[in-house]
Amino acid sequence: MNAKDRIMKRSTIAKTLTIAAVTVLALGLAPAANANDRGCTNATVNGTFSQKGTGVIIAPPSIAGPTANVGTLTFDGRGAVTGTVVNSLNGTIVPATEKGTYQVNPDCTGTYTVQISPLGITGHAFFVIDDVANEIQIITTDPGVVIICVARRQFPVGDWRQ
Repeated sequence: MNAKDRIMKRSTIAKTLTIAAVTVLALGLAPAANANDRGCTNATVNGTFSQKGTGVIIAPPSIAGPTANVGTLTFDGRGAVTGTVVNSLNGTIVPATEKGTYQVNPDCTGTYTVQISPLGITGHAFFVIDDVANEIQIITTDPGVVIICVARRQFPVGDWRQ
């Protein structure tokens, strides 16, 4: 190997090591950059979302069985949520309204609690905000209830219908 080949080999190795070092440094800084982002707040989900859900209710026995629902959830951007939903509870159609509170965490997860009328029950859920706040993935957290829902923003933020 002549001197020119050795210099080229050292140059190639140096470039490779430099690229590797920069990549490692960039990957190391990425979580720090995420941690400093504003993240999500209650205002992130401000607006009306259409929702659909399916699942099974095990308890209470009065409404036990398969369930499906379609409706709307409206978040006020400050922690209050209302909804109108039509449920199919074991094949029986039950229109209902929901009213309660929600809390969004900086990591874009959250929870809500609603009073469901006319059923007279309280529902609890965990959710994840998805698709640039245009979709919410929801799962109930009440014992005896297994329901998953997807809620999609009905209209773009700032639309006159909101």
